Amino acid sequence: MPQTQPKNLKKGDTIAIVSTARKISKEELVPAILFAKKMGLEVHLGKTIGAEKHQYAGDDALRAQDFQDALDNPMIKAIWCARGGYGTIRMIDLLDFTKFVQHPKWLVGYSDVTVLHSHINKFNIPTIHGQMCLDIEKKSKTSQDTLQEALFGKNNSITWPVQDPLHARFGTATGTLIGGNLSVLYSIIDSPSEGDWQGKVLFLEDLDEMVYHIDRMIQNLKRSGRLKNLAGLIVGGMSDMRDNSIPFGKTVIEIILEAVNGYDYPVCFHFPAGHIEDNTALVLGKEVHLDVSDKYLRLRYI
Repeated sequence: MPQTQPKNLKKGDTIAIVSTARKISKEELVPAILFAKKMGLEVHLGKTIGAEKHQYAGDDALRAQDFQDALDNPMIKAIWCARGGYGTIRMIDLLDFTKFVQHPKWLVGYSDVTVLHSHINKFNIPTIHGQMCLDIEKKSKTSQDTLQEALFGKNNSITWPVQDPLHARFGTATGTLIGGNLSVLYSIIDSPSEGDWQGKVLFLEDLDEMVYHIDRMIQNLKRSGRLKNLAGLIVGGMSDMRDNSIPFGKTVIEIILEAVNGYDYPVCFHFPAGHIEDNTALVLGKEVHLDVSDKYLRLRYI
C-alpha cells in the first residue's frame, strides 16, 4: 500500500480538539487554544469537550461520533487529542476511516492515543506522537517546537546525547517508525488495530506501571516474536515506575535488555519522548534512519 501523507498545515487552517478518553473542560484547554492561535491556527472544539460520563468525555458513542465528525469534516485539517487517560480502545471499532483514508489529516496525541496511531499507521498514513492539549504549557519548548514543526512539515533530524552508553547497543538501522505506549500496544495485540512489527524501528514509553507488569508485557512481546525481527528499538520515558515491597530484582532497562539479548539491532534508552517534560514529537509511520553511538542518538526522517 503506497503511503499517503497528510497535508502539512498552513496558517489559517482549522484544527479540531476532541477527547477520545477522559473528560476535560474548556477551561483546561485555554493554554492549548492560545498555543494553536500562536501557530496561526483556528480551533474547533468538539462535543466531547466539557462532556462527562463517569471518567470519560461522554459515553463511547459520543466520543466516537465526535472523532468521526472531525475525521470527515473537510474544513478540519488536523485532529489534536485533548488528553489521554483511558477509553480510546472502547470507541475505535465504532469509527469509519473510509473518507479519512482518501483525505488524510494529521492526528496528534500520545499515551492512550497509541490505539489510534497503530490503527491509522496500518493504512500507511503517518501520525504525530506528540504532546496533547492538557499540560501543553507545562512541557518544554522542545515539546512545543517539535509539535509545530511536525504539523507544518518541517521534520528535522533529532540528535540527542546518549544518556546511558553502558546500556545502549550501538549500530544503525532503517525502517518505519512505529510504537507508543507499551501498555496500550500490549492491549491491542491480535486486534484489528495492531500493525506489522517486522523490520520496524519500535519506540516505547510508559507511565506509572509496576516493574513486574513491564516484565510481563515485554515477555509477551518476546515470546510472540514481536521483538525478534525489529530493525531497531528506542525507549523513551519510563516514568514513575513502582516496585513491590519485595523488589522485583531488575530495572526496566535490565528487563528490556534481557528480552532483546541475542538480537543484533541498535537499542537506546532515555529518548526524550513520553510522559516527561521533553516530549519530543515523533512522526510515526514514516521511514527513519536510526544511528546509535556511544556519544549520540540520531533519528533522521527519510
